[in-house]
Amino acid sequence: MINILRTENTRTSRSAWRNRLAALGMLVSCAFAAGSAVAQNPPKPDWGVADMPSQKGRIFLVTGGTSGMGFEDAKALAAAGAQVVIAARNPQRGQEAIDRIKQEVPDAQVQFEPVDLADLSSVRALGQRLGTTLPRLDGLINNAAIMAPPERGTSADGFEMQFATNYAGHFVLTAELLPLLRKSDSPRVVTLSSIAIHRGGRINFDDLQFTQTYEPMTVYAQSKLACLMFAFELQRRSDAAGWGIQSMAAHPGVSVTELVARGPGLDSEQGRQWSAMREHLQTAAQGAVPTLYAATAPEAQGGVYYGPTGQNEISGPLGLATVPAAAEDAEAASRLWTTTEEITGTRFPSRAR
Repeated sequence: MINILRTENTRTSRSAWRNRLAALGMLVSCAFAAGSAVAQNPPKPDWGVADMPSQKGRIFLVTGGTSGMGFEDAKALAAAGAQVVIAARNPQRGQEAIDRIKQEVPDAQVQFEPVDLADLSSVRALGQRLGTTLPRLDGLINNAAIMAPPERGTSADGFEMQFATNYAGHFVLTAELLPLLRKSDSPRVVTLSSIAIHRGGRINFDDLQFTQTYEPMTVYAQSKLACLMFAFELQRRSDAAGWGIQSMAAHPGVSVTELVARGPGLDSEQGRQWSAMREHLQTAAQGAVPTLYAATAPEAQGGVYYGPTGQNEISGPLGLATVPAAAEDAEAASRLWTTTEEITGTRFPSRAR
């Protein structure tokens, strides 16, 4: 999701925007110099929602589907004929999202399920409910996130809140839903990362929960790097164990959503910068395109990272996102996976069964 630059003022002039963009380009270029996208078949640059094949008969779950890109994912999938489960914390917002979707897609098959990703008992309860009510799950979109709250928070399980919500909750949810996914003929898991990962060049294994120091955007970046590493490691383990899962990652560039307002706040330095840049950013619908491609396009590939390909990958045509070197470190990804299993008390099966 959005990466907010630290600048000395918040001028809204066109020259100030160009300066911020140039600074972001330098940071991203330096951070990504050692990495490269791994893919064989780039998507069509002009691929859009209109190119989605029919999803009739398929079942998807979208976390954080009450707003932003998650809402756009849910709406587009429902319009394509899919049965969609929106999983989020607030039932009222869930019903509002369903009502909005049905205004545009009257015959939409969409339902709401409550879940708090920062509470693993809630995540497991969702998995148990869906295991008894759904015949299978064809697609899981790990979309929900929080970004850069100014103060360090702690989840119900004792984890730092961004680590818990953005990464650990989705890790456990994927494990819980693996049996349902394996009942699908072609299951896909799409996990959202962010161009903010250039601020977190590695996983801080010595202090995963940032108990010693807490810098909001650095912590956010680590959580999104963990998401990207998880997506790649899930594909490797699926291949090795015979789960049959296609695991992809996607990022939305810089898109207008509620993350800033709900994170650092619009009255913060970051919020003021974001407001000044807003007219240059993608809409949530545009930001959802890489995720929807990964989730539905027949030619999308497991183990690939999709995103916009314009300047600094902030916006632009769909393509292969740049993969930083840290995310290509299979040894670190395996260590993160094992560590996450241990601290969450979650185990993926060692082989297909």
